[in-house]
This record gives sequence, C-alpha cells and structure tokens, in this order.
Amino acid sequence: MTTLYLVRHGETFDNVRQVLQGQMPGELNETGIKQAEKVRDEMKDVHLDAIIASDLRRSVQTACIIAEPHGLKVVTTPLLRERDWGDFTGMFIPDIRDKVWPENVESLPQMKERARQFLQFIRNTYPDQQVLAVGHGIINKAVQAVFYNKQMNEVDKMSNAEVRVLGI
Repeated sequence: MTTLYLVRHGETFDNVRQVLQGQMPGELNETGIKQAEKVRDEMKDVHLDAIIASDLRRSVQTACIIAEPHGLKVVTTPLLRERDWGDFTGMFIPDIRDKVWPENVESLPQMKERARQFLQFIRNTYPDQQVLAVGHGIINKAVQAVFYNKQMNEVDKMSNAEVRVLGI
C-alpha cells in the first residue's frame, strides 16, 4: 500500500485578498512560508520516497520548503493543478457570488477525472512507497472524493498547509 500525505499549499497573497486564483501561479506570503515550515518541521523525521506538487508556483514553493530535510527533488504534475475557473480567474470572490457561471469553468466531473488520473499515477509510479503531494483546496477535495467514493461536498475543505493521510 502506498501512503499519500496530501497537503494544501501555504497561504498566498491572493488567498488573503480573496482573489480566485485558479490556475494562476500564486505566491506564498509570510504566513504561508511559516505554514510550510511548520509542515516541514513536523514531517522531517517521516520517511518520504517522493514529493510531488502541482506545477503552480504556490504549491511548488510549499513542496520545496517541506522537501528541505529529505533531500528529495520536487516532481511537478499538472494533474494537481487547482480548478480552472475560466473567466472567473483573478476575480474578487465576493463579486462572483450571484453571477452566472461561465461555460469555461472546469466542471466537478472533469476535476474528479483529473483526481482519478493523479491517484492512478501515484499507484503506478510509487507502489508501496510514502509520497507527499502538495495541491490546492478544490483539487485536494476531488482527490479525496474519488478516494473515499464521496461527493465533493461531502469532503471537508482543507486549510492552508493542512496534511491528510490516505492509504492508496
């Protein structure tokens, strides 16, 4: 069995500003760096065979901080990217609450399919290993929804730099 430590990236400047980042790169703020350092310190004695991250900057930054004591190179994958918010990308979140969603927003079934592909990638590439993966709030929900065979709204939202463990 592969152990997957699923992590959400640390807090970003856009998280604080309530900007819908989607697949924009994002950048950790001081709090986000401290959150990643806390995970690093808590995980420093945990054996890890691989560290994977979404290829978006905020996840890569988080993963690189966590990877420091392990001497592992961070492997990136677009499978862990955050939801593509289409025309909503970059908007102030409170401004979209009553708007009609554009057709170019990635659907939940599309996200769950990416999550399935990610879990299959982990199973095939890292059998019986310990893997830490840094993703984003909504794709991490999709990964857990697929893993637990639940609807996405049945999975609790992850806070920044939260770690959840899945035995896949």
